[in-house]
Amino acid sequence: MDKEIRKRLQWVQLAEQLSDTQVCLKCGISRPTLRKWVSRYRTHGLDGLASKSRRPKTSPATRISERERGWITELRARRLGSRRIQSELKREYDFDVSRPTIEKILTTLVPKPSPIRRLPRKGSTRYAKEVPGERIQMDTCKIAPGLYQYTAIDDCTRILETLAAVKKLPLVLAKSPNSATRTKATPGTRPSENILPP
Repeated sequence: MDKEIRKRLQWVQLAEQLSDTQVCLKCGISRPTLRKWVSRYRTHGLDGLASKSRRPKTSPATRISERERGWITELRARRLGSRRIQSELKREYDFDVSRPTIEKILTTLVPKPSPIRRLPRKGSTRYAKEVPGERIQMDTCKIAPGLYQYTAIDDCTRILETLAAVKKLPLVLAKSPNSATRTKATPGTRPSENILPP
């Protein structure tokens, strides 16, 4: 008989003769520990006093099996990234795995899958009109409370018209039509960078 089992059997025998408090004080153990070994002895006999494995039933450090590695490889062949692979594994196979784990597996794949090519962004298209005044782009900038700068640029001539106005533009244009400032727009700059409020 193992030394640990003999010690626990002694606790159980003392518990049949004395109170739990007295046994715990005499043996230097806690009440939950005593109750655990007494209940195991009553249920399983002498075999119940043997130590059980403390190995967890599930572990986060469980290695990925070849089957799951195959799933990840198959999904990567469809040119999916780690986030999408994670959601597809959950949806198709009911298998939860973290993204860093998926990325570790993707770095060990041989041959390495071709990198996912991103489509280039479309450049800006400039819509220049041939007739002056056909299209005017307008920009509004708040300078101070109640004071706004209105900037208009003609697409054909690239001439800027700026106007500092209080409250509403139609009222200011009606009162002072000569308060606008006119300059030539510099290509590649925003209208508000060329003009300061008058």
